[in-house]
Amino acid sequence: MYQPTDLKKGTIIQIDGQPFRVVEYSQKVMGRGGSIVNVKIKNLVTGALLPKTYKGQDKIEPAEVSNQTAQYLYADGDNLHFMNPTTFEQFSVALADAEDVPKFIHDGDEVQLQFFDGRVINVELPTAVNLRVTYTENVVKGDTSSSVLKDATTDTGLVVKVPAFIKTDDEIRVDTRDGSYVERVKG
Repeated sequence: MYQPTDLKKGTIIQIDGQPFRVVEYSQKVMGRGGSIVNVKIKNLVTGALLPKTYKGQDKIEPAEVSNQTAQYLYADGDNLHFMNPTTFEQFSVALADAEDVPKFIHDGDEVQLQFFDGRVINVELPTAVNLRVTYTENVVKGDTSSSVLKDATTDTGLVVKVPAFIKTDDEIRVDTRDGSYVERVKG
């Protein structure tokens, strides 16, 4: 069991049979009254954010969440399909629960799947991925300063704001947390 002061950012706990991840943590010391811990937690099944307050004597149950490396196979319209590369076991995740995933990965790419009670609850993408630019406007002479941004469509269909010097067929690194351009990949 966790104490309230153990609930640092990223800690995974269980409340009413549901797994939650701590996304914000703050503690107030109340003199003789002990301390109060305020956290914001994210439900790993539904994605809902909840504020929660714990007093010093509260006990919090840890969640048994496991991670497993899996290879992305394909999307069939309603589901994303993954396979464990060592056991060849296959898993499906509803596209509605992981709608950003196909924008950042290609068939065959590896990701981390999080499991709770034997089912996939989250697809953990790498922080940054390399994508190929399939279309972007040509630069007009004189508009080549790095502060000018333009749209670029990648091979996964993601549209990213990139600097003017990026051309079609360039490979770029994209941050999966917000879909932003990081750098051009030297090839």
